[in-house]
Amino acid sequence: MTGDNHIPALIAAAQKARTHAYAPYSGFTVGAALLGAGGAIYSGANVENAAYPQGQCAEASALGQMVSDGEHRLSAVLVIAGGPLLITPCGGCRQRLFEFGSAGTPVHLCAEHGVVQTISLGELLPLGFGPSTLGR
Repeated sequence: MTGDNHIPALIAAAQKARTHAYAPYSGFTVGAALLGAGGAIYSGANVENAAYPQGQCAEASALGQMVSDGEHRLSAVLVIAGGPLLITPCGGCRQRLFEFGSAGTPVHLCAEHGVVQTISLGELLPLGFGPSTLGR
């Protein structure tokens, strides 16, 4: 998948993952889908916990699936939630995504009906701290 051809598949994967979100406390379900550098799609949903800081964001769930499958580079990100407003990754997930992407990685920000805005990971995390910061 090249260009924007991957967007419908990412939306479908993120929406499907979102249906499995575990959000009994907030009721705010989120789905994320990542396009790995090899072309595979990895998805995840948010998982809440009664001990609030122990929850996991959808992006972190998707990254765990990606790494477990042996992929360590991503080439696109898509995040979706319910309602009319676009959803963005939290600060921690921006850092997590930067670890496996680059400043130029496209991030598709969605509302329930689809993509509202596409920006780069560098725009989401300006001056990001990543592997290159450590000389890698």
